[in-house]
Amino acid sequence: MRITKRTNIAVRLLMYCAANGGRLVTKAEIAECCNVSENHLAQVINQLSQLGYLRTQRGRNGGMALARAPATIRIGDVFRDVEGKPPITECFADADNSCPFVASCRLRLALMDAVSAFYASLDDITLDALVCENTELLRILQPVACTR
Repeated sequence: MRITKRTNIAVRLLMYCAANGGRLVTKAEIAECCNVSENHLAQVINQLSQLGYLRTQRGRNGGMALARAPATIRIGDVFRDVEGKPPITECFADADNSCPFVASCRLRLALMDAVSAFYASLDDITLDALVCENTELLRILQPVACTR
């Protein structure tokens, strides 16, 4: 299984917000610190705010912050919400499925079980667990100095 770039950016963004709680963070500082393009980041910010993970504020003193406590954000939920239900193989796709074995394929069932186990293991991890007392990560996620 491969995680999309969007999900990778989403987790970095949430970790940055958790590490910098108590203040609004900007898209520019996240992009620089997390090594992502502002264009990709803008799309992820929009999605995470629509999903209720972020609250955003427009304007000169705008930015974003977590909409919920880090201890309540489960990484499995983030992955599910951002990834959606990507077909792992052709037989998982609703359209364009030409596999003649779908009705009797045991590999399909095994893959479904594996995906369920993958998400179940991520459900045990909260955003707080990724960030809290992670000294090295917190050092990396410090606010970026203004370059203007």
